[in-house]
Amino acid sequence: QVQLVESGGGLVQAGGSLRLSCAASGRTSSTYAMGWFRQAPGKGREFVGRIRWTGGTPYYSDSVKGRFTISRDNAKNTVYLQMNSLKPEDTAVYYCAASRNLSPIRPESFDTWGQGTQVTVSS
Repeated sequence: QVQLVESGGGLVQAGGSLRLSCAASGRTSSTYAMGWFRQAPGKGREFVGRIRWTGGTPYYSDSVKGRFTISRDNAKNTVYLQMNSLKPEDTAVYYCAASRNLSPIRPESFDTWGQGTQVTVSS
């Protein structure tokens, strides 16, 4: 079993930056990829991006490409989401998730979810 804990959310002005962290514990060796999702009020869960523990280029949704960067620290079992040039439409609860699939995108492809962290971008 894998446990995920996100941190780093908060309130930021438009154009600002935030870095989210997702610490994984438990049987992390059973997971291949980590993903970030977000969910705004009244909307479905939206894929933000993913990264593999073994390396390779992270994959991003078009809505965040060029502004957000996902990285990992395997020694700390931690994945990061660096968010730059934030916009009010980035306001959402952000979730990290772990997957036993190599190239997951859909929420159903992820097995374990964190509790979420709120990101609010003011205009």
